[in-house]
Amino acid sequence: MRALVAAGLVLVVAACSTPEPGGNAPSKAPAPRGLKVEQVAGGFEHAWDLGFLPDGSLLVSERPARLKLVKDGRVTPVDADLGDVQVRGEGGLMGLVVHPDGKRFTACYNTAEDVRLVTFRLEGAKATKTKDLLTGMPSNSSGRHSGCRPTLAPDGTMFVATGDIAQGRNPQDRTSLGGKVLRIDPETGEGAKGNPFESSQNANERRIYSYGHRNVQGVVFRPGSGQAFSSEHGPSVDDEVNLLKAGGNYGWDPSQGGTRGGYDESVPMTDLRRFPDAVPAVWSSGSPTEAICQPAFWNGKLAVTALKGAKLMLFTLDDAGKVRDVSVPDELNDRYGRLRAARTAPDGSLYLTTSNGSDDKLLRLTGAA
Repeated sequence: MRALVAAGLVLVVAACSTPEPGGNAPSKAPAPRGLKVEQVAGGFEHAWDLGFLPDGSLLVSERPARLKLVKDGRVTPVDADLGDVQVRGEGGLMGLVVHPDGKRFTACYNTAEDVRLVTFRLEGAKATKTKDLLTGMPSNSSGRHSGCRPTLAPDGTMFVATGDIAQGRNPQDRTSLGGKVLRIDPETGEGAKGNPFESSQNANERRIYSYGHRNVQGVVFRPGSGQAFSSEHGPSVDDEVNLLKAGGNYGWDPSQGGTRGGYDESVPMTDLRRFPDAVPAVWSSGSPTEAICQPAFWNGKLAVTALKGAKLMLFTLDDAGKVRDVSVPDELNDRYGRLRAARTAPDGSLYLTTSNGSDDKLLRLTGAA
């Protein structure tokens, strides 16, 4: 893909050490050399996600209910039926994933009633709805904690990251789809075979892979390992990177077992006192939070964007998925503002989007991490 503007920047990585739970800080990473960031295109507004198409173009979603095609630096609006999208606060048109046939994609968005997954057929610059894949995901009238990003797993199932919509009971309620990681059949929207609660009488519970989450921003699969990682927003402390476990409870419970009304954010992100078997994070930001966003594997490292932190974080993991060190590329450290999407391209490069609200960028990162 020819870049619209080639920055041609060699990046110097300033290593950082961010505390893990329990106060154990990962070691400093050696500075990678020879990294380059290119600005592929601009003029977006809250570019939320992206996907790669067979002809080498990219499909980009914007939160204000717009889709764009990008090829050779040219940006083309997509004619799509998005009239039922409700854009409010953190909600609107959010994540998307391109299907293996390259002719369909599934997008996630808020409506007046819910958050839903909708599958479209893409023909040129026109997208036509073919199916409401999954409806009834809870939605906050303010748009808060809408979450929602779909990703296809190596086994062909679809994982969906969801937010708890800032309602205290949702994360621990396995009949609610809020505050969960879902694993569904990408053709039917039903719970995928082999899910941890597949024998449940409740259809929503059959869709759940893990629960007890706050506002999951994305899921990514580590190549060749069978491991899946999620990134999650904390309240005033403790953004989390989690290694996902089928049926795992990740310990977020603002209702404190239904004893508190409203949304009590003073509780721990992973409440091991209330839930001794809860799955601890493999990395936690402590304070301050970074508002980490989408994860992607790139050159063997886990790359995670940050909104508030306005940076890209590169995690080196051991074979078990534990974080060994963390580094931050200097040229992506508060150089482009808020970073949201991260997807690894078929050619091995890493594509990112900014999410500042005006003239947002599509960036391409190459080189050794």
